This record gives sequence, structure tokens and C-alpha cells, in this order.
Amino acid sequence: MKKLLYIFCSSILLISCGSDDGGGTPPPAENKAPSVPVQSAPINNLLCIDNTVTFEWSASTDPEGDSVTYELQVATDNAFTQNLETRTAISTSSTVSLVKGVAYYWRVKAIDAKNASSDYSSTFNFYTEGEGERNHLPFLPELIGPSINEVVQNSTVELRWSASDVDVNDVLTFDVYLDEVNPPVNLVSQNQSANSFSANINSSTTYYWKVVVKDDKGGSALGQIWNFKTD
Repeated sequence: MKKLLYIFCSSILLISCGSDDGGGTPPPAENKAPSVPVQSAPINNLLCIDNTVTFEWSASTDPEGDSVTYELQVATDNAFTQNLETRTAISTSSTVSLVKGVAYYWRVKAIDAKNASSDYSSTFNFYTEGEGERNHLPFLPELIGPSINEVVQNSTVELRWSASDVDVNDVLTFDVYLDEVNPPVNLVSQNQSANSFSANINSSTTYYWKVVVKDDKGGSALGQIWNFKTD
């Protein structure tokens, strides 16, 4: 009886020690990070003409096929510590409103569903265009004298006009054309600041003249053609 009991206990011990046959559940595989996204817009060193900027990049792939989200960072320094904007996107683009006339830096990384993240992409920089300077053209010159078809009886004439600009700080200059043909092509004074011009004239002649008003920002207004006669 003791011998049978010994054999029975030994069998149980052998079965218990030999139960690890390698068929158990293997340890979970290590989760790998998705690939690094590649930026496509705005490209590096770009001058953006709008301060509302759409950032775009390529889709990342995940080795395990996990879903991927993206973290976009935009800052005013390349260490991404100043005026940092961080956005999470489920697609490969994100639109951010920024300040005009500022240099910005941006980068993006991918994060999978198990929170494994890629490295950040390259750091790109761009500049948002500043507020454009609006310039209004000068108003057309207005005739002061001599009046249309006036007969001038002297050997000289003083041409006089007025001019103005809605941009009150603009500096106005004038080109004056005086000729015996219509339209006048003879430039008698250029870039003058005075609103008048004195000229020697011939008798018994019809003269035609005009004034071009120019501001200091490149705007100009071509006046109409005026005429007078000499005795």
C-alpha cells in the first residue's frame, strides 16, 4: 500500500514539474512609434502673405497599424519656448491664426493610439507679412490760371494750379508740360514742389499745358489739358 502511494505521489510531482511545455501566452510585442511626418506647407523660409496659415504635412505610418494623431507646434523661437501654440490634429493639416509681421518656427510629430510618438519633424521657419501700407493717389490738379482760352498779353505767363491728397502726410511734386501742340509733350519742369511755373511765351500763339501730380510713394495723377492764347 505504501509502495502504491509513493508511486502515485511521484506521478503527480512529475506531471506538475513538466506542465510548462512552452504553449503559454507570449509576452506582448513592444509597441513601435509611427514614422516622422514630413512638412509640405508652409515651406522653409517662406514669406506668407496671410497671417492665417494652414500647416500641412505627410501622413505617418504606424508599424502596428494603430490610428495616428499629430501634434503641431508653432512658436516665435526655434527652441519652441516663446509664444508657443500647440495643436492636436487627426488629419494632416491644421490652420492657425498668427500675428502679422512676425517670424515663426514650426514642427510636427505623430502619436499612435498607445501613446508612442515619433521624433519631431525638421524645424521650418516662415514670416507673416506685415500690415500693408495703403497709399491713395493724389487728386487731379485744379486750374487756377490762366483760365481756359484766356488771352495773355504779356511775354511771360505764370501757370498756377492747386493739388491735394487724402494722405495728408504725402509730399507732392509736379511735372509741368507746356507746348504749342495738343497734347503737350514738352516737359518744361520736373519734380518741382511749387504750385506755379513761369514761362516765356510767343505772341499770337495757342498754348496747351498740363500738370502731373506725384506723391512720395510712387502714386501719380495726370491732369487734364488746359489752354490759353497770346495776343
